[in-house]
Amino acid sequence: MTSRSTYHHGDLRQAVLAAALDVIAADGPGALSLRDLARRAGVSHAAPAHHFKDRTGLLTAVAAQGYELLADALAAAPDLRERGVRYVRFAVEHPAHFQVMFQPELLRADDPDLLAAKERASAGLRSGIAELRDVPDARTAGVAAWSLAHGFATLLLTHNVRDAVGDRNPEEYFRDLTGLLFTGQLPPGGGEK
Repeated sequence: MTSRSTYHHGDLRQAVLAAALDVIAADGPGALSLRDLARRAGVSHAAPAHHFKDRTGLLTAVAAQGYELLADALAAAPDLRERGVRYVRFAVEHPAHFQVMFQPELLRADDPDLLAAKERASAGLRSGIAELRDVPDARTAGVAAWSLAHGFATLLLTHNVRDAVGDRNPEEYFRDLTGLLFTGQLPPGGGEK
């Protein structure tokens, strides 16, 4: 009887995704290499291709996972403003996902998991718009709300609003920002501290 030693990785797919997120967070999606990720996971260079096929497949899986996380974050928000706050929180807590999700040239646009996850996240954003009254064009209102949250999150992650936000909690700053834009005034206690 011959004994054969095989290496079994508990959850290779998740290990490769986790390693990919580390690389993206540190060096951006352009630095990803399946061979490097295999080395980091301690498996053969061909093993990640079994789960992702290629680099585009891996980035698509990262984006799909990100949209699922975003959908989960939005699901518990009571109103449109808090959906924006949770959007910002998601970006801060998952910067590597956020970086990949909105670069369609990196992804397989027809991937069923990606499409389902994007739809679930979009439905969460749209439900906040549905709560608004007297909105003549819900689609345009949705783009406006998404632009505000996405723009602020992007500026925050790229450190372009560091001086404006200062030591304040970015979520509270975003609440004040939306209050200023939609009511013309800061909430009591809002503003510079």
